Amino acid sequence: MSKEEKKIKKAKTNAPVAPKKRFFNVEKRLGYTLHEMWVHKMSYAMIAPFFIIFITFSLLPLIASLALSFTYWNIFEDPVFNGLHNYVYLFVDDSLFLKAFTNTLTYAVIVGPVSYVASYFFAWFINQVPDKIRPLYVLAFYAPALSSGVAMAVVWAVMFSNDSTGYLNSLLLNLGLIYEPIQWLQDVNYIMPVIIIVALWSSLSTQFLSFVAGFRGVDRELYDAASVDGVTSRFQKLLYVDVPQTMPQLLFSAVITITSSFSVGATIVGHPSPEDAALTIMLHLSDYSGTRFEVGYASAIAVILSVMILGIGRVAFKVLGDKE
Repeated sequence: MSKEEKKIKKAKTNAPVAPKKRFFNVEKRLGYTLHEMWVHKMSYAMIAPFFIIFITFSLLPLIASLALSFTYWNIFEDPVFNGLHNYVYLFVDDSLFLKAFTNTLTYAVIVGPVSYVASYFFAWFINQVPDKIRPLYVLAFYAPALSSGVAMAVVWAVMFSNDSTGYLNSLLLNLGLIYEPIQWLQDVNYIMPVIIIVALWSSLSTQFLSFVAGFRGVDRELYDAASVDGVTSRFQKLLYVDVPQTMPQLLFSAVITITSSFSVGATIVGHPSPEDAALTIMLHLSDYSGTRFEVGYASAIAVILSVMILGIGRVAFKVLGDKE
């Protein structure tokens, strides 16, 4: 073989191989996915109701809100496309939205982490008590979440009543700490602290039950194995055994806490509140959608709120999801 023939053969050998057509890979993956769905058809049939409900009542409304956020729509007329006008007005001219955003962020930054840590701590505490009385402890800690609506309307409203007959004002007056009733639900300096106190009182809800179930699922043999490795104190067992074993519950509860903290609506103060001190993004959204019928603008508020929740939820997945 001559030198020229060798060069031609070598060039053909080193020539780059043409990539496979993308549509072939997509078609192959789609076929594989459909095959797997058919093999596990019973499992997909069992979870189908959830997906149908999720798509119908969560995904499709979110897509519709995104589309309507670029329009002006008052329900009675056809939507009119107005581009980014709703978003520009939201961040530039709507001072109430900035007030609602600040109040919501303040509420979420305090109530979210505190309730999250408290739920985990109390669930861990309940896990230490004997099995016979554990249900009583769970009921005692979970009861405020069950009765939060009635409690806000009756107990807490009387507790923080603005006159001298309120429990807290009456106590402070009898002790000589104050000389006139404090306007707990009217003074803008006290409204947000009152809301946060009531929210923390009833914050042991779904995430608390999730943590209780998570601690019950920890293998008891892991504690014995940890003791052999020198882990003796309860705090060390919590750090090296309980936290890694309850990581799925930590992630689930983080998502629930983030969602509930940023989507807070009506509170003990009521709406509207003095100087909008208790105005939240959800209440602002409700004003435009249910009172003013400006659905396009309300959709823009809903999109911003959804982006906030999804963004912070994504951070939670990054921090806790990789440790499962």
